Amino acid sequence: MANPIFSTLPTTIFEEMSGLARETGAVNLGQGFPDDPGPEAIRAKAADAVLNGYNQYPPMAGLVELRQAVATHYAATQGLDFEPLSEITVTSGATEALAAAFLGLIEPGDEVVVFQPFYDSYLPIIRLAGGVPKLVSLQPPAWRFTRPMLEAAFSERTRFVVLNNPTNPTGVVLPEEDLALLAEFCVAHDAIAICDEVWEQVVFGNARHRPLIAQPGMRERTVKIGSAGKMFGLTGWKVGFLCAAPELTHSLARAHQFLTFTTPPNLQSAVAWGLQNSDDWFRDMPRGLERSRDRLTDGLRREGFAVLASQGTYFLNVDLAASGIGMGDRDFCLHAVRNAGVAAIPVSAFYEADPVTHVMRLCFSKRDATLDAGIARLAKARDLAVQAARAR
Repeated sequence: MANPIFSTLPTTIFEEMSGLARETGAVNLGQGFPDDPGPEAIRAKAADAVLNGYNQYPPMAGLVELRQAVATHYAATQGLDFEPLSEITVTSGATEALAAAFLGLIEPGDEVVVFQPFYDSYLPIIRLAGGVPKLVSLQPPAWRFTRPMLEAAFSERTRFVVLNNPTNPTGVVLPEEDLALLAEFCVAHDAIAICDEVWEQVVFGNARHRPLIAQPGMRERTVKIGSAGKMFGLTGWKVGFLCAAPELTHSLARAHQFLTFTTPPNLQSAVAWGLQNSDDWFRDMPRGLERSRDRLTDGLRREGFAVLASQGTYFLNVDLAASGIGMGDRDFCLHAVRNAGVAAIPVSAFYEADPVTHVMRLCFSKRDATLDAGIARLAKARDLAVQAARAR
């Protein structure tokens, strides 16, 4: 016997495409991790803490120094006022933070509003908790929700809404008016917002990340989730933050203690140091990624691809249909990795129902040579696909 929530799930699209990239030696523009190893000073702090620091169980809710550093960071960067000991819990990554939020708060039968496209861990854990997802489908190129869309999704049974902002895979950073609209619905329906804000430091140009918790009426009804792995480009470290009012934190921490209980103390110590000593990194890292985004965008457009705007995250999207490619996104991505040596992610994988099937996601947090090779190979993949279509 097996739990059907999990036993019927396929291998994640990220593992599938990265596995094919490893097997074929393809350029991997699929899974979202940077080529850069991350800030050396923070890595050195982690190494020193292993050799010379404490390596036994740290406090379940996280090292006090890290919880204080998280509160100070959010006060300085987003104007938020968190009490470190009663409102911040350290988790083993943001995915664990999400699981703690879903399992710690959702009761069987609660309706949970979820926007498609979404991070693929959301729905299985919501369902494990007994929640009933209510899907709101966003469409390219704007990927925005509207009042009629929210009116159709919210009901008297709505208890939660899950918001990812900045958004993977779309690269959208929601403007103030969208957040105000969602906050209005949360307050009117007495719903709690679970906010996946792991990309909050990776925002470009004139775009600005605004946390939903700062909206009127949302301070006591929002769970804010952050990720040191995304902040510092150390995706394997798996250090996350749950930030919420004390009443919510009580339940979040109780769920966390029976998921991973705690997080490696050397990584916590290094992240605490990093949050207090990385002003240059937080200034320069988005600029470097913006240059990489522009390099990939410009190269693809020169090759005739229709590239959608990206305001944040590691990702941009290509409209395959507008690029002259008649294949669906999954078929084209499989074709590209097998026949042209470049891995990408079909955006249809981020939907459960009525997916967008003509958009492909690419990761640009890569070296210039990797991006240039990816551009050339995607052009080859498109040309092969077009030739095959003409031959039929």
